[in-house]
Amino acid sequence: MATELLVDGMLSGTGIRDAINGGYVDPKSIGLSEQLACGLTSWLARYEDAHFAGFPDDLVAELDKNGMALASRIREELTGTTVGYFSNGLMRRLD
Repeated sequence: MATELLVDGMLSGTGIRDAINGGYVDPKSIGLSEQLACGLTSWLARYEDAHFAGFPDDLVAELDKNGMALASRIREELTGTTVGYFSNGLMRRLD
């Protein structure tokens, strides 16, 4: 399993990217709970809608807040793994 992950809302992704080797990882294959994996899938679908709406600032801000909360929850479940967040709407990593 990757030791550094990024949560991101890219259209072609799974919502979790291997920050060291690149590529996306299946949330369930890394041991996320069903509840957290479902929350990630729901968030990713809303980010997709924002993409097609042209990334309205208020919506991106809300999605990024939710995405950073998901990253925090993933960090709690996958102890020993660094989990960051990349805003697809802003096209940059957020702390």
